[in-house]
Amino acid sequence: MKYDIIIIGSGPGGYVAAIRASQLGSKVAIVEKAELGGICLNWGCIPTKSLLKSAQVYNYAKHAADYGVKIDGTINPDLAEMVQRSRSVADGMSKGVQFLLKKNKVDVINGTGKVLPGKKVEVTLDGKSEVYDATSIILATGARSRQLPNLPQDGKKIIGYREAMVLDKMPKSMVVVGSGAIGSEFAYFFNSVGVEVTLVEFLPNIVPLEDPDVSKTLARSFKKAKMKVMVDSSVETVDTSGDVCNVAIKTKKGLVEVEADIVLSAVGIATNIEGIGLEEVGIKTEKGKVTVNDFYETNIPGYYAIGDIVHGPALAHVASHEGITCVEKISGMNVEPIDYGNIPACTYTSPEVASVGMTETQAKEAGYDIKVGKFPFTASGKASAAGKKDGFVKVVFDAKYGEWLGCQMIGENVTEMIAEVVASRKLETTGHEIIKTIHPHPTMSEAVMEAVAAAYDEVIHI
Repeated sequence: MKYDIIIIGSGPGGYVAAIRASQLGSKVAIVEKAELGGICLNWGCIPTKSLLKSAQVYNYAKHAADYGVKIDGTINPDLAEMVQRSRSVADGMSKGVQFLLKKNKVDVINGTGKVLPGKKVEVTLDGKSEVYDATSIILATGARSRQLPNLPQDGKKIIGYREAMVLDKMPKSMVVVGSGAIGSEFAYFFNSVGVEVTLVEFLPNIVPLEDPDVSKTLARSFKKAKMKVMVDSSVETVDTSGDVCNVAIKTKKGLVEVEADIVLSAVGIATNIEGIGLEEVGIKTEKGKVTVNDFYETNIPGYYAIGDIVHGPALAHVASHEGITCVEKISGMNVEPIDYGNIPACTYTSPEVASVGMTETQAKEAGYDIKVGKFPFTASGKASAAGKKDGFVKVVFDAKYGEWLGCQMIGENVTEMIAEVVASRKLETTGHEIIKTIHPHPTMSEAVMEAVAAAYDEVIHI
C-alpha cells in the first residue's frame, strides 16, 4: 500500500504529526510496536503526574489540621492503589489517542518499523514482515532510560523510570541518581509517601539546568521534607549481592556508603536509533542523534526525524510542535522554524519548577545589560491562603531594548503560569505592557506582574 506519509512511532511527536498531516489532506499511516501514545502517555509524562497527584493528596490529608479539617483515624499511602490509578489514567489516554487517530482516518500499523532505501518502510510483527511505500517518511522513535556502565539496571534492585512507576511494594529506602526533572519528581514522590530518599547529583546544584536560586530553593524544600540531598557527588559502585544495595558515593569529602532497598537511575535518556534502518538508507547521525535541517528533513530527501532522536530539548511539547512544523512544511505551507530559545521547561515536584529563556547568569554571559525582578510567594495573598508560600517568580529583561530574556519560577502551580511568559515573549511584549496588564486578584499569577514591576522599580507589594 502507498501512503503520502508514514510515521514510525506514535508518541507525542508521531501521533500529533499524523493527525495534522491527515488534516492537511495526506494519506497517513503510523507504525507502533507497543502502546499508542508512546513513552509520554504510557510510561512518562502522564502516569508520573498521576502518581505525583496521589502524593499531593496524601500530603494534604496528613496536614489537614493546618486547614481546620479534622480527620479521624490513620492516613496511609497505598502504593498498589496509586500505581493502579496511574496505569488506569495512562490506559485512558492511550485509548484517547487511538480514538483521535481513527477519527482523523490515520491507519495504525502494529509492529516494529524500519526504513529502507527508496522511501519504503518494513514493518515486522510476530516474525512476519510487510513493506509499505511512502512519499515521505518521518522517524519519531523516541528514547529510553540511559544506562551507565557502573549502574547496570537489573529491573529489581537497580531500576529505571518504567520500573519505578509499577513497584509492587513500598521500599523502605531508595537512592535516586540524577536530579533532573525525572529524578527530582521520583525523589519527591517516594519521599512524600514515606520512603527514605537520598538524591545524588554530580553537578553543584539539583535541577542543574535551572537558575541557581531555583535549585537552592528546591533543595531547601527537599531537605525540609527530610530528604537527603547530595550534590557534587557521584555513585561509583552498587553492590546488589546482599538483601540491600550497598551504594558507594564519591563526595568532595571522600567516599560515603549508603544502604538502600532500591537504586533508581535517572541519569538521562538514550535515543532509539538502533535497528531502524539509518545505516542502510545512509541517514547521518551525530552524537547519538539524527541530523536534520530546520524543517526536520535528514540528509536523504524524503526522510525526516522529530522528537527525542534529533538535537534539541527532549520534551513532549517540543516533539509535538516539531511534528506539526515538519508535516506542514511537507504539505507546502509557509512555516517558521521553531524558536528553541522560547521552550518552557517544567518539573512537577512540590514546589513546582518552570522556566523559559535565559537565566540571569546566562544573560550576563551573553553580554546583556539586564534588569532583574523577583517576587517571593511569601508576599502573595493567594499563596498564603493556600498554605503554599515557598518559592518566587524571577524575570530577566534587556535594559536597553526591554526584551524579555527569561523567567524562572518555583512554587505552587507555576507549571500552569509559565505559558503567560512564553506567549508574551513570542509576541515581543515589553515589561511595561505586562505591568499595565491587569492580573486577577488574588492569584498566584499576580506574581509575574509583580516580578516585572520589581525589575522596573515599580513593585507595590514588597
